[in-house]
Order: sequence, then C-alpha cells, then structure tokens
Amino acid sequence: MDMDAIARAQQRIEDAAAGRTDPAAVDAALERARSAVEALAATTARFEAGLPEAIQDGLRQHFRPSARHLAEVRGLTNQVIRRLERIEGDLLAERHARVDDLALLVDLVASGWRSVEERLGKLEQGLARDGAVVYRLENRQAG
Repeated sequence: MDMDAIARAQQRIEDAAAGRTDPAAVDAALERARSAVEALAATTARFEAGLPEAIQDGLRQHFRPSARHLAEVRGLTNQVIRRLERIEGDLLAERHARVDDLALLVDLVASGWRSVEERLGKLEQGLARDGAVVYRLENRQAG
C-alpha cells in the first residue's frame, strides 16, 4: 500500500471532520429553524385570516366608484320608470277624459239635431194645419 494515498485519505477525513459542526450547534440551529418555521406558520395563518378581508377591502376600494355609478344608474332608472308610469297614467286619464268629452259632444250634437227636428216637425204641422203644401227634402231627393 502506498503511504501517500493513506496520508491523503486521512487528510480528507480530517478536513471533513473539521468541517462538521458539533452536535450542540446542530441542535441549536434546528431549534432556531423550528421557531422560525412556527413563526412563519403563525404569520401565514394571520395573513390567511386577514387576506380575504384585505382583498375585499381592496376590491371595495377599487370598485367603490363603479358601485356608486351603478347605484346612481339604478336610482336614475327607477326614477325614469316612475316618471314613465306617471306619464302613462296621465295619458290614460287624458284619453279617458277625451273620450268622455267626445261622448258629451256627441250627446250635445244629437240633442241639438233632435231639437231642430222637433221644431221643424212643429213648423210642418203648423203649415199643414194652415193648408200650406210642405215639400219634404227626403221625398224630393227620392223622386
């Protein structure tokens, strides 16, 4: 066996041993790592608990102007609908009023013509009593 090879191997073992940490240092590092992981888990849990609310707050902040605009448009739409319903009601009332006015006008015209017809009938009877010849338009147009 080559003594130089053995010496090199022993040197490597010593270098490797020198690079090792002692078990107390490893235990301390592991304890610090465990506490850091637990702190990270606690922080993550707080963020998870607060994240939806934070996201909702962010969304509310971001979309608040849009929500206000939507609410304003909804309010204006409801106002337009109410006004259209009122206009429709007014138009319906006006239509009924015009129909009533037309019915009254027809009644007035009809009663006026009946009155004229009665007066003409009385005149014809008076003329016939006095012996005058009454020519009726209906008879002349038919003949």
